[in-house]
Amino acid sequence: MDRTSNRRLVGASLMGVAVLLGLRLWVVEPFTVASDSMEPTVPQGSMLLLFKGPPSGEARSIVAFPSPVDNTLTLKRVVAVGGQIVAIRDAVLYVDGIPPEESFVDYESIDATYFGPVTVPDGYVFVLGDNRAVSIDSRDFGSVPEKSLTATVIWPVSQP
Repeated sequence: MDRTSNRRLVGASLMGVAVLLGLRLWVVEPFTVASDSMEPTVPQGSMLLLFKGPPSGEARSIVAFPSPVDNTLTLKRVVAVGGQIVAIRDAVLYVDGIPPEESFVDYESIDATYFGPVTVPDGYVFVLGDNRAVSIDSRDFGSVPEKSLTATVIWPVSQP
């Protein structure tokens, strides 16, 4: 290999590393789930990819944000957005008086649970863990400002 080929190889390698670092810093971040609050959808120990572009504050998306409790990166499901009314009656979630389909929720573990109703302020989202029996979420710390959402879960990479 001559000197020019070596320089091209080193240059291409450095460019590849820069691209990967850029993707990691600004686009996609791997994340290992440390909590069971999103089970069964996202089991504890799962590895996920978080999209760090503009987070989806849309209902039903799973988002990441710094926990208002201890500032650790937290995953929760958006169940309502600004202007919507949230209530839980006998374990069933109601958004604007309508119960959304939530096949992932174990209603027996949270039977006789009541919350609200509360109106989500404009510019905020209401988040819940899928494992409602153990999740610390908007029922505890209130609605989350949309501007504090840092990422959206793309999809699990692996599950334990």
